[in-house]
Formats: sequence, C-alpha cells, structure tokens
Amino acid sequence: EGFPAYTTAVGWAGYSAEKVKELCEHAKGEMGFTAFKVKVGTGLEKDTERVKLVRDCVGDDATLMVDANQVWSVDEAVANMKELHKFDITWIEEPTAPDDAWGHSVIAKKMNELGLNIGVATGEHMSNRILHKQFMELDSYKFVQTDPARLGGLNELLVVMLMAAKKEKPVCLHAGGVGLCEMGIHAALFDYIAISASLENRWLEYSGALHEHFTFPVKIENGRYRVPIGPGWSADMKPESLKKFAYPRGEYWKSLNQTNK
Repeated sequence: EGFPAYTTAVGWAGYSAEKVKELCEHAKGEMGFTAFKVKVGTGLEKDTERVKLVRDCVGDDATLMVDANQVWSVDEAVANMKELHKFDITWIEEPTAPDDAWGHSVIAKKMNELGLNIGVATGEHMSNRILHKQFMELDSYKFVQTDPARLGGLNELLVVMLMAAKKEKPVCLHAGGVGLCEMGIHAALFDYIAISASLENRWLEYSGALHEHFTFPVKIENGRYRVPIGPGWSADMKPESLKKFAYPRGEYWKSLNQTNK
C-alpha cells in the first residue's frame, strides 16, 4: 500500500482561490492524496478563508493540517486555533518560536483544556536530540517532525525516533525541501519496520520540488509513498544536473556571471 503521505502544495499563502482549487483537484483526483496541509499566519480572516476553501475542495473525510511557520505568540496561537478548529484540524505546525519548549507546552495544554482535539506538530528546526528531549518531557508536541538533514546524521535521528517511541509520539518527518522526500521515506520506513511498527497518526510530507534531478526520485501512488528500490538515502543527483547547477562552477551559474559582467 505504501507509506501515508500528505501534500503541502495546495495551500500556500500567496495562491489565489482559483489556484488553490486547481491544486486541490490535482492532488486529490490525480495523485490520490487524502491528507493536505495549509499555510496560516496571514491574519485570522485570510487564514479562515484559505482553510475553509481547502476543506470545501478536499471534502469532510480528508485529513487537514495547518502550518503557521512560527509567526504567532503563544496567546495568538491558542486564540487562532480556537477559531480554526471548526474545520477539523489534525495539527497546528510550528505555532510559535521553534525552540520555545515551554511556549509549545502551554499551547498544547490550553488547546486540550478547550477540547479542540488539535495536536501540536514541530521539530523541523531542531538540530539535536536534547531539544527534542525537552519538548517530549514537557509534552510540548504530539507529532515529532524531526528533519533527517538538520539533525546532522542517522545516529542522532535514531535517538530521536527511539525517544519518540518511548513517549508514544508519532514521528512525521519534515520533508519540505530539495531531496528531503528522498531521504525521508527511507527514515520513515526504518521507524516503521524497526522501531514503532505503526502507521497510526503517521504521514510523511510530500513536496513536489525538483525530484527530476535525482537518480532515484520518490514516487507517489494513491496518496502514498512507494517503497524505494535503491540503496542508501536516494539522495544521489543526476550527473547532468550537477554539471549544470552545482554552485559555483555549474554551467547555469557561469552563464549568470557572464551575463552580469
């Protein structure tokens, strides 16, 4: 069946309503996604319009997440999610400063007290296991969104996954960047096979960015990642792509330098 995925493509803040509808139709109808993420943090009125639009497009049965990219204070996060929860939101991602373990714990606690049934998701900007440990001990998040590249290696990633399993928190890896989907599916499958043995409340982010430049690009079928057949992280780039785009000696950058002379 593949590993569950969600798409970030449908709800960027700068998109028009027509663009959002078009992307939702493509993601749901052609790619088979059943989980979608929407950007918020542009003001409650605009956020409400955008989230409602995506919810209307994807239907009541779809899983819907929102991502504030750190722009709110603790009180703003609680107040805004109190209004947005009517759209059946699974998680609020990065509601405030990414290293504020106490602030995230307050947001999680207050949303729970209000009965909103919305989890806090964060972790993509955490560079080590110590910060993850603090978030786990304070129960600051429900969904562990660690980033295999930002953590700096497999060993640190495995420690975070093991801690998450002990605390019974699902790992939903951040993969919103070039090559992160390719790396992320390997890490997510390791967590599933060797650590958690569960797909409950687990999704891997899908960002449709530049996969054509990789030797073993990820594949999505019916809204799920297919299991990769290549070894390693699947992060090897095609020689022709490196020849053209490697900075600063790639052909593309050389042409820019010549143009700017």
